Order: sequence, then C-alpha cells, then structure tokens
Amino acid sequence: MPDVAHELTPHPSQEAGIRCHALLPCAGTGSRAGTEVPKQYQPILGLPMVLHTLEALRAVTRLERIVVVAAPGDAFWTTGYPGVTALRCGGGTRAESVFNGLQALLDQGTNPNDWVLVHDAARCLVTPLMVDALIDACQHDPVGGLLAIPLPDTLKAQADGRAIATVDRADKWLAQTPQMFRLGALHAALKTTAAQGFAGVTDEASAMEMAGHRPLLVPGSARNLKITYPDDFALAEAIFRSRA
Repeated sequence: MPDVAHELTPHPSQEAGIRCHALLPCAGTGSRAGTEVPKQYQPILGLPMVLHTLEALRAVTRLERIVVVAAPGDAFWTTGYPGVTALRCGGGTRAESVFNGLQALLDQGTNPNDWVLVHDAARCLVTPLMVDALIDACQHDPVGGLLAIPLPDTLKAQADGRAIATVDRADKWLAQTPQMFRLGALHAALKTTAAQGFAGVTDEASAMEMAGHRPLLVPGSARNLKITYPDDFALAEAIFRSRA
C-alpha cells in the first residue's frame, strides 16, 4: 500500500477538467543583484527580465493562466500584459507571496485540485520545453515535483572560511523552478508554517516536504539559472544571444 503521508491521491472523478496555472512571486527587491530597480524589472537586451520569463510561459499552451504576485502599489503592472493577471498581494518573503497568491486563487473559486506551477521571475532563461517536461512528468503523479539538476561540483563543508570536509554529492540535487503541486495541497502545506513566519520554507518543495510529502525530481537544465548576482545579467544576455 502507498504511504499516505507521502502521497496525495485525487479521486479519479476529480481529474476531469483539471487545469494548470502558473504563479510568479514578483514582490522581492533582489538586493544581491546590485540593481537600482527590483531585479525582476532590470532590462536584459532591452526588455525587463520578468517579461522574458512571461514570454516563455505564455508559449506553454497547457497553462490555463499566468498570475504574477506583485507588491502592493507596484506601478510596473499598471500596464496590462496579454495573458497575465497581476495580483498586488505580495508579502515580505517569497513564501508569503506564494501563499497570498494561492489564497487569492482559491478565493476566486479556482479548483483546489488544479495544478499550480510556481516559477521564479528571475529564472528568465526557462524554455517552454522545460515547462512541458515538468508537466509531462508530474501530471499523473500523486504529489507533484520540481525541475532540478544533480549537483555537478564537489561540495565542501566549512568553518571559519576553511574547508573542513568534503560532502558526498551522490544524492544531492540543485532545486530549480517551476515547481508543480496541487493548489490546495500546496496552500495547506504553507498554511501550517504561516504562524511561524514560514520558517524553514525556502521553496514550495520544502513546504511539501515539511508536510510529509516527497516531491518528484524532474531533470532540468543548467541553463535554467536564477539571476542573482550582477555578473548573471551578462551571462543571461549571452545565452539569449546564442539562442537567436
């Protein structure tokens, strides 16, 4: 028998009409990027980074809608973008923004059994093929999963700035996004940590793990990198140019 603590098996009758939604937390400032504006709005090849991300997601035909969770008063979203809904309910952390966005979707009557793909606005190099691969792998999974890649480098433990041990990397993966889970299940997993300020929640998969589930690891791509530091913008531009 399956371990019910790790699996979320929907009733077969509920699968008819199940949809996929994309949700982008977009309320952060990205202070490590060293930009004058929040990094998701920093131009890459003349276009704000988040619009590159949305362009890729809009090309995924199985996504019912794309929702951006922005900070209250964020003026960037006063201009509408086709196929994108902006919700100004972002919180002080990524987890809070995701939770608020999920709550808004539920309040609008979205089916809790629908899938939601949470994606970093700063992973602007994602491609429709990557997103489709995640949907293919997870759409019949009892839990859901995330794009990730096996750790390629030697991993060190440190003390006082010096390496003290080499950590076995055989079972280590680098988490990416999108991360795809049932809307209601992810909302419930985040809700259990909300009172503690979402302590320990670093991504959606970590919230599901804390709730006793085991997300599926779906092989991603090293090019699905997250723009974090100043040098990353030049790397992203180079990758975009190579695609062209």
